[in-house]
Amino acid sequence: MGKFDRFCQSCGMPRAMDEKGGGTNADGSTNSVYCSHCYTNGKFNDKFTHSAQMVHFVKEHLKESGIGPLKRWFYTMHISKLNRWKK
Repeated sequence: MGKFDRFCQSCGMPRAMDEKGGGTNADGSTNSVYCSHCYTNGKFNDKFTHSAQMVHFVKEHLKESGIGPLKRWFYTMHISKLNRWKK
């Protein structure tokens, strides 16, 4: 497993934290790139078209979970570099 394979390539969540073990492909098999929060049945679970939308979403989720601003920034600063958002 490579350095970046450990993280969802959409939201950046560590894949080890995914309670379902990963997203699912259209055939029901486990997807090894995206987490279950982002990808189900071969489709993204959101309508985001830009990484900034994902950053905002993740920061709000972390804030609701009691995570402070510095950690929210740290956990989201790399999202635009993930495979889903690379152009």
